[in-house]
Amino acid sequence: MTFTALHRALGVPPGPLTDELLDAAVHAGVAESTDLDWKSELPPIKALSQTDFPKDVAAMANSGGGVIVFGVRETQKAATRRIDVGEFDETYERALRSATITAISPPVFGLNVYRLGDVGKRAVVVEVLASVDGPHLIYKNDYFGAPVRNDSDTVWMKERQIEAMYRARFDERRHATEALDNLFTEAAVGRNSHERAWLIAVAHPRVPRLHHQLTRDQARDVLAKTEQLALLYAGRGGVHPLESMDQLNPRPGLRRWVAVNTATDERSRSREAWASIHHDGSVVLAAAAGGHRSGSESYFAGGQVPSVTIECGIADLMALVRATAAATGNDEYDVRVGIDWFGEEPLTILTTDNYGFTYEGVSTPLHRYTPVDLTVNAAESDLDFYWHIHDLALDCVNQGGISNLRMIHPPERTDQQ
Repeated sequence: MTFTALHRALGVPPGPLTDELLDAAVHAGVAESTDLDWKSELPPIKALSQTDFPKDVAAMANSGGGVIVFGVRETQKAATRRIDVGEFDETYERALRSATITAISPPVFGLNVYRLGDVGKRAVVVEVLASVDGPHLIYKNDYFGAPVRNDSDTVWMKERQIEAMYRARFDERRHATEALDNLFTEAAVGRNSHERAWLIAVAHPRVPRLHHQLTRDQARDVLAKTEQLALLYAGRGGVHPLESMDQLNPRPGLRRWVAVNTATDERSRSREAWASIHHDGSVVLAAAAGGHRSGSESYFAGGQVPSVTIECGIADLMALVRATAAATGNDEYDVRVGIDWFGEEPLTILTTDNYGFTYEGVSTPLHRYTPVDLTVNAAESDLDFYWHIHDLALDCVNQGGISNLRMIHPPERTDQQ
């Protein structure tokens, strides 16, 4: 689901960006605006960074996002007819994305590129998402400037505008940190962290893009997709928090859907876990990580956490981020993973030896676990996202003296992506 300037101009609800939607916009003579720019031709792929394309993208990013449509002729800023832009392949698309990284500072990530229409009226739509990293600057030779949209025109920011945008960037960063802090604190409240360690993991979209809250059925679909992805990321063999939740019946909470704990009997209570999907696209996971079963009649101490439990929790959280982002239209997320433990003994992260037996000879006892933060693009390629999961999990277990992961093993990259 997406909601672009074309949807807004035509007064239609969020939905796919289709060839029919573009036809309707042209037929209605929709005029250019702050978030809509008509272009009749694609920029030449040769020396793309020296064309107006980086400037147009930076201007959109500095103005709250929008779409640049290649393949529409305009008169007096209003669309008049479709123009075929010619062949547009993956090489061309990669060149466009590369130009927004190499020719703009800070880079503009997360472009959505759509190919619409058949031969004779082929069009390319570049969706530039809202950015919290403005002002985005364009460098040419020894000079730089910050472009911005002024209704249908692109102009250069004055010094005071640039100053105000830098101030807004710092304010936005502070607000995002506060939002993550609040999610983490709320998720940790009320847990029996004096008796057993709890894995607390949260993620908040940097620029929430949800235009409607998920229905119960949609939340159920997100949880089902999450389970599939989590098993892809970490496989079976550890304790996945998702296995201890009611995924089929998410319950309403305060501006969120909650997957409640189902581990309530005496034998399974050590695997208690909760998750929530917030209406703004944030996600939360809280799971008992210490005191799990170590044998048929034995348990680890409350401050003993198997490293595979951390891996499974991170796989479940990141799968929830990936599935929620796809359902809500969000992309960049700030992620935080921590372990709450207030028992008398130090926290110990356990691993296994080559024979599969629990081993703590390399563990570093921790009196306090420092939460690990990460910013990730939930809309990036499957392999790149998988490697972010790997690196996050590795950071989390390294803190306890553990060198290697046991369950999260993405395939090696075969190219230089």
